[in-house]
Amino acid sequence: MIELSGLTKRYGEKVAVDDLTFTVRPGIVTGFLGPNGAGKSTTMRMILGLDHPTAGDVRIDGRHYHELADPLTYIGALLDAKAVHGGRRAHHHLLCLAQSNGIPAGRVHEVLETVGLTAVARKKAKGFSLGMSQRLGIAGALLGDPRILMFDEPVNGLDPEGILWIRSLMKSLAAQGRTVFVSSHLMSEMALTADHLVVIGQGRLLADTSMADFIERNSRSYVRIRTPDRERLLDALHGAGITAVESGGGQLEVDGGKAEQIGELAARHHVVLHELSVRQSSLEEAFMRLTASSVEYHARTEPPPERPWGADRDTGTAKAAADAVTTTAEG
Repeated sequence: MIELSGLTKRYGEKVAVDDLTFTVRPGIVTGFLGPNGAGKSTTMRMILGLDHPTAGDVRIDGRHYHELADPLTYIGALLDAKAVHGGRRAHHHLLCLAQSNGIPAGRVHEVLETVGLTAVARKKAKGFSLGMSQRLGIAGALLGDPRILMFDEPVNGLDPEGILWIRSLMKSLAAQGRTVFVSSHLMSEMALTADHLVVIGQGRLLADTSMADFIERNSRSYVRIRTPDRERLLDALHGAGITAVESGGGQLEVDGGKAEQIGELAARHHVVLHELSVRQSSLEEAFMRLTASSVEYHARTEPPPERPWGADRDTGTAKAAADAVTTTAEG
């Protein structure tokens, strides 16, 4: 179990983490979400004692990280897949970690097999792709057979087979009663993996709830309808006090869960329906809605206006080029 209480981190006047209090419990996969700059990585670094909090407290199974005699046997973490000495072979990298934490050397072979790197165990880490580095980092996290696992963007660089593998691995670890805490920007993957969500924005806690509850609270539920008798259905809906809006492609949408009422209404008016389905926003849409006011970096979505090619495009460059041509001609 990981317990944060009033955890705060300031860098000068910049507040990176602001009074965070939550608990990461065993037996489930807990997703850690937030926009870029929200403070996720800083929070994870403080959990591992890599950064010291300005205020507050964080404990791992009731103790601070520096109080753990053999930390890899309590918590395994992957924060930076490329944070490996490039000249070390995969096997030697893991062996060094094992020896410094009192872990039997035989465990190295076990985790290499688990992550699928047995065939490249003697290759140097500097030649690894990002996906291979991720697997090596996960092997390091698993090395001490810890009760707590923490992963920061674990699917980066993995191919579809690798993504399916890490998803299954995290679920199986949680099923064994372990604590699994994972940060990711891939909403579609998080939706398939996490049971519980902790969401932060600008260092502050925005949500600490189950996946299902988070989507229900922060998304729009509506009924989508397709019919060849559009005008007749609209008249029937209007008579029943139900508002429908067009959504393109001849489809209608009605907010709320009124599918049964709409179906019965259509049947009474002999309206043919080609589709009557209840829809709900995805995790990505729910996340965007909740964190809209907490996004620190905004990129423009529309392309810049086109400008004709010519001297006005870059007056300084054009003038310099013209001067150069004139000088050359005069010379």
